[in-house]
Amino acid sequence: MTENTPTGDDPVSPAAVAGPVVVIGGGTMGRGIALAAVAAGLDTTLVDSNRDALGTASRYVEARADKLAADRGRTADQLQVADDLKIAVSDAAVVIEAVVERADVKGEVFRTLGRAAPAQALLASNTSTLSISELADAAGGSPRVVGMHFFNPAHRMRLVEVVVGRATSDATRVDAIGLCRVLDKEPIVVADVAWFVTSRLGLLLGNEAIRIIAEGTATAADVDTAMRLGYNHPMGPLELADLVGLDARLNNLRSVTDRMGRHEFAPPPLLVDLVEAGHLGRKTGRGFYAYDTDGNIVNGPRHG
Repeated sequence: MTENTPTGDDPVSPAAVAGPVVVIGGGTMGRGIALAAVAAGLDTTLVDSNRDALGTASRYVEARADKLAADRGRTADQLQVADDLKIAVSDAAVVIEAVVERADVKGEVFRTLGRAAPAQALLASNTSTLSISELADAAGGSPRVVGMHFFNPAHRMRLVEVVVGRATSDATRVDAIGLCRVLDKEPIVVADVAWFVTSRLGLLLGNEAIRIIAEGTATAADVDTAMRLGYNHPMGPLELADLVGLDARLNNLRSVTDRMGRHEFAPPPLLVDLVEAGHLGRKTGRGFYAYDTDGNIVNGPRHG
């Protein structure tokens, strides 16, 4: 890890900071990353094969980009959208993948990138759990593949985990760090060990919170209030799970359990039941909490 630790002397190559940037995936994370890039003044294209998702994401970015850029003393660029991945990445300097957290889906994206993106392009994955080394293998062993794990909401949360895989070159690591700084993010550099730092800690905390409410020790609201006020967390673990999406959380837990074989990561039955019932959190109006039409929690945790 020592050689991959960022220092103030790290140079930043133009490829990592000037764009053009392509963000793949019009969901919650993709649109947030695209918003951060647009607000930083970068030439940004958002790609998704689903036209409805593209429209929703584009409106989301357009409604927030100018204010976010102005708050940071910048001028926002105009977001472009595309539904053809190969064409969109053909002249990209930076590609950030933010599709569903499934190894087969992300692997297919990186196989395409290995063939369609320029050899010098920075190829970053927003994965929170999957192996960067395996994604690099899918891209033909490219040394330009790196993890850039953003946090939700990606345009506001400052942390990015920069994940260095087996094939990741020093120049790629440096470029990813530089891009983080252009996006007003604070990078930490971690090795490509299963689930990195934040996902391992967050998944364990979330699992224990779910078990606590399932056994009747406390309500969801009281568990989240405890973590807000007792540990100064900005959001409780159950609120966070609802925000991320309980289906995404379940996929993550199944993935980490399969790879690490550790029982503490196994999905709690209550989480499985909620997902099977279609209660996926804020996006469906019900998860550990009920939500009104504006996405506000009904009878939620005390924030005072």
